[in-house]
Amino acid sequence: MSSRKLSELLDLHRKTITIAYEELILQGWLETKQGSATFVANNLPEIKSEKLIDNPVFLPKTAGFNFDSKSFLHREVVKASDKLHLDDGFPDPRLAPLVDLARAYRSNLVHGNSYVKLGYGDTKGAYWLRQELAKYLNESRGLKITPDNVLIVRGTMMGMYLLTTAFVKTGDYVVLGEMTWSSAKINFLHAGANILTIPTDENGIMVDVLEELCKKHPIRLIYITSHHDYPTTVTLKADRRIKLLKMAEKYRFIIFEDDYDYDFHYQSKPLLPLASADEVGVVLYSGSFTKSISPAFRVGYLVAPEEVIEHLSYYRRIIDRQGDTMLENAIAELLHEGVIQKHLRKSLRGYRERRDFFCELLTQKLKNEVSFQIPEGGMSVWTKFDKSIDLVKTAENALRNGLYFSNGLQHNLPDYNINSTRLGFASSTVEELEKCVEILEKSITKV
Repeated sequence: MSSRKLSELLDLHRKTITIAYEELILQGWLETKQGSATFVANNLPEIKSEKLIDNPVFLPKTAGFNFDSKSFLHREVVKASDKLHLDDGFPDPRLAPLVDLARAYRSNLVHGNSYVKLGYGDTKGAYWLRQELAKYLNESRGLKITPDNVLIVRGTMMGMYLLTTAFVKTGDYVVLGEMTWSSAKINFLHAGANILTIPTDENGIMVDVLEELCKKHPIRLIYITSHHDYPTTVTLKADRRIKLLKMAEKYRFIIFEDDYDYDFHYQSKPLLPLASADEVGVVLYSGSFTKSISPAFRVGYLVAPEEVIEHLSYYRRIIDRQGDTMLENAIAELLHEGVIQKHLRKSLRGYRERRDFFCELLTQKLKNEVSFQIPEGGMSVWTKFDKSIDLVKTAENALRNGLYFSNGLQHNLPDYNINSTRLGFASSTVEELEKCVEILEKSITKV
């Protein structure tokens, strides 16, 4: 049919029809023959016509191919909300130096050579940030590193994934605490590792048990949160740290040290990380700005021997060519100016006040329902509920009343319900904490 005739039938301008024809020809739906008309392309497969429905589904819910769905990957995604919360131990973004960060971000965005700053950069991360981090970690954590010992990642989760991809093979033996960070466990399960567990007491993981495991199995790696054990918040004591390092050297296994909230220790000066005493290159040290600024700012780091950093950078490039160079340089600027260091000192005072107030509230309002040790550091209180309390239903009731906290199921041992959970205090003001405990008290549900 000619374009003139079709324009008359559809009551459209002829140019519109001509443009539509040209587009269909370019896409291969139509074809023209010299000296003749325009036709539907001959090479199109014959498609059976279907009756139109009133509410068509444009994309099916199920895939048209087979795949394995691993059950351990299925877990609740906890999102921030405007409800009151006693979370897992997150910082208060209201205290973060957001004005300074915005200034530094804009400065790095508009000044300097735009081709260099806005183009592809180093897979290991912005050199300025690695330089400032090396200086900061050397001063604050007793490390002895250079920028070549630092790999910038999106966060500890990404660092963990790179670690398992690069160094853990199917069948390798990996050791975790009996109660551990679920994201770490999932990474090792995904890598096909055989997971072994060791208990934790008031002095941290029981290193003597680890040695017995080393005699039975070729241990590839141990994952630890040495400064504030997850979830219990206890600190791994000095004698166990020394023994663990010697054991790693003897049995040649990797120590992945996740130092997620080193900067917030209240009782005394924090113990230096294992990485500060590592003389043989067995420790891979991890940290991030998630706890010091906010979870939204996805900048973390791995510290290791240069050879390891170079090796991990190859894997990082597979999944993420580079990070947010502007954000990395902005954080580098704040470290260089001392803004982040000042923020950490101020936050430490504020979080200590909130910890003391929250623990006093728990003692006054819930002394017959909960027990806990005042944490030496961190942003949450490891809280044990009385056996007569149904923690799951209590959490459900609290949520209906406007308070979120974890029901603690993720911390249970395979054959024992410990009826405990982490109650985060740092992200709430003292006024909000008072409201939280009031709701928690009203929401207690007996078995």
